[in-house]
Amino acid sequence: MDLNSAIAASRLTAQLHAMDVTANNLANANTAGFKRQQVQFSDWLSRQAGEGVPPGGRIVAYTQDRATWRDQQAGALGQTGNPFDLALPGDGYFTVSTARGTRLTRDGRFGPLPDGTLADASANPVLDPAGQPIRLPPEAVNITVAPDGAIASASGPIGRVGVVQPVDPAKMRPEGGTLLDAAGPTTPVAAPGIVQGTLEASNVQPVLELTKMMNDAREFQFVSQYLQAESDRQQSAIDKILPANA
Repeated sequence: MDLNSAIAASRLTAQLHAMDVTANNLANANTAGFKRQQVQFSDWLSRQAGEGVPPGGRIVAYTQDRATWRDQQAGALGQTGNPFDLALPGDGYFTVSTARGTRLTRDGRFGPLPDGTLADASANPVLDPAGQPIRLPPEAVNITVAPDGAIASASGPIGRVGVVQPVDPAKMRPEGGTLLDAAGPTTPVAAPGIVQGTLEASNVQPVLELTKMMNDAREFQFVSQYLQAESDRQQSAIDKILPANA
């Protein structure tokens, strides 16, 4: 592959990733607690050696996919009336136990399993500050959840919902639509300000994401057309040179 095509291919690869990220944002526009992602590109400079390098051509800039980062802006809160729906208006994450270990989430769609274990929509147990599953007694009625996470019923205290904050949020890795792997230590949030009977909506703005998707598609098409034109040019040159040397 020649230098021009290699540079264009690096941009094409980066643009394809940008389209995948935008498409995932759009797909989760209605997922409770979902945080939109954005990509960050930069130039990767390659210094060309040799006496035959033309003026101004000693540095070649490739497109480099530097990072995919998560927009931590909180989504809008909406009341549901379900006492097991919980929302975090500020920083922090609920913790749930999965087959792959403890995971973080902002999706507060919780409810009791048949054995009384409080769990998320995927039946992953919700954990308390000590990392233990929360179980509701069979006789528990009129469940209330205080802003600090304390759970109580008409019969008295039951437990507390654990809320944590990663020490390094940049290391978090997404798993599916709403689960996150902290990929590092976490610290408890002392005053999470939990709101009962409420869910946090996704912070994705569909109109903006759709506009971005259209722009990404145009750039992808432009680079694809350039690569095709470059391929046609090279093939045309080969077709003209080979018969002349035959």
